[in-house]
Amino acid sequence: MATAFCIEIATSDYATTAAAVRGGADRIELCANLGEGGTTPSYGTIATCREAFSTPLYPIIRPRGGDFLYTDEEHEVMLKDIAMCKQIGCDGIVIGGLQEDGNIDPQRVALWVEKAYPLKVTFHRAFDRCCDPFLALEQLIEVGCERILTSGLQPQAMAGAVLIQQLQVAARNRIIIMPGSGVRQDTLLPLAQQTGCTEFHASLRSTTASLMAYKNPYFAHSSESYQNNYIDEAAVRLLKKTLMEYAATTAKKEGN
Repeated sequence: MATAFCIEIATSDYATTAAAVRGGADRIELCANLGEGGTTPSYGTIATCREAFSTPLYPIIRPRGGDFLYTDEEHEVMLKDIAMCKQIGCDGIVIGGLQEDGNIDPQRVALWVEKAYPLKVTFHRAFDRCCDPFLALEQLIEVGCERILTSGLQPQAMAGAVLIQQLQVAARNRIIIMPGSGVRQDTLLPLAQQTGCTEFHASLRSTTASLMAYKNPYFAHSSESYQNNYIDEAAVRLLKKTLMEYAATTAKKEGN
């Protein structure tokens, strides 16, 4: 059986999701507030994207920016958002949570996985703030997560490539290890070659000028007022093309 390669794109609204889909993204991680690392999108955003696109859709379930140590009340918010994603018909969710000591919170993660079923579950880069990645790996396998999004406990995946490769080996095909953070055209192939991973997460985030004809001169240089999130579908297409060419080369070598 041929190895399945995949590009996941993190999007921030309907327009960026549409661009990622047109560019050939294999899966969408739908977020709000990507500048804060991503928070749960609104019901309207998730529902509209679900209605418009058949591409697998995984909203992030994160009630706020900041750390990943959640109160009981925030935990309840997350459970309600998981139920919302099931009701809308998403394909999966993206979650993460830690305890004060830097370990993941296996009881809560297990409950999130249970409540999400049959939706698939990705554990996000809260993993990169844990104190023992190999213990966390085994715990996430045990509770039934589908994949781990990680930059190898470094700010950028290239810097963490050695650990990512070690996690890929330790996973033994029991869970998907997906490098993310700083995945671009110039880093995709080195990451694939160094880590042996087959799924990759990229945001390709940029901004575009507002189409507003009138701009209040006092806010003319305000990115908050007159800049919108943007993804270049051609950049997604090129990333996907690069990965598919690498996949074809890998399959040919395996065939020999």
